[in-house]
Amino acid sequence: MAFPLLARTVHRHVEVDGVRVFYRESLPERDDAPVLLLLHGFPSASHQFRRLIDALGGRYRLIAPDYPGFGHTEAPADFTYSFDRLADITEGFIGALGLTRMVMYVFDFGAPVGLRIAERHPEWIAGLIVQNGNAYTEGLSDAARDFIALRPGRPGAEQAVRDLLTLPGTRGQYQTGVADTELLAPDAWTLDQHFLDLPGRKEAQVALAFDYHSNLERYAAWQAWLRRHTPPTLITWGGNDPFFPASGAHAYLRDLPDAELHVFDTGHFALEDHLPEIAPLIAGFLDRVWK
Repeated sequence: MAFPLLARTVHRHVEVDGVRVFYRESLPERDDAPVLLLLHGFPSASHQFRRLIDALGGRYRLIAPDYPGFGHTEAPADFTYSFDRLADITEGFIGALGLTRMVMYVFDFGAPVGLRIAERHPEWIAGLIVQNGNAYTEGLSDAARDFIALRPGRPGAEQAVRDLLTLPGTRGQYQTGVADTELLAPDAWTLDQHFLDLPGRKEAQVALAFDYHSNLERYAAWQAWLRRHTPPTLITWGGNDPFFPASGAHAYLRDLPDAELHVFDTGHFALEDHLPEIAPLIAGFLDRVWK
């Protein structure tokens, strides 16, 4: 399957409930092209999808917003950082763009954001692409469980979160589990760290880290939603992820036995070194689901 070398992409802001949401959107050749909403992870932003947008954006309408506290999105100083609020703003963003049907790509933080939205609006979801976006307890490593157990006021808890927000911590999330780190562009973690170092951003990330337990409390509801609605699903997973191991990918098959599953020999950010393998899978899935 041939893809255009580059897609035209626009970079815009839209106001949602006092938040100035930044997003990237490809301009496909067809007005009726399938829509793929790309929900990014921690500690990144929509820029993590730049190469995927270049590869597929000529044929499909790819839309990638930045959450409050990430990337180029601007939130007011009194914004409350929780996963419910990230979902609220993303839901409002979808409404502001007038989207009524989409395939949703959920990665890392994108899973709890996207699954909240899917619960609220199942009619919007034409399909799911899940990449290292966990919704099962068996998909949590010991390191992830220890991190999620951190609570405000517990001695050393906030410092443990802040240690992850340093350049070594950010770089490690990209490199851990990757067989050939020379395939990774250092621009990714360098740009992530730039945004993490902006005023107020580390405080936002600490608040979200302390709220992550709210996602585990919704796992059973999300699994029930998957069983009830059985959305067409493509799962592409970095099997060496230190936080969300491959057992989390296989767990989806309990509730979505017809899902297409591919596990790659890489870490958390699988697109960074396996885009040539993953992009055609996404294209084929979009073609099948949109019909």
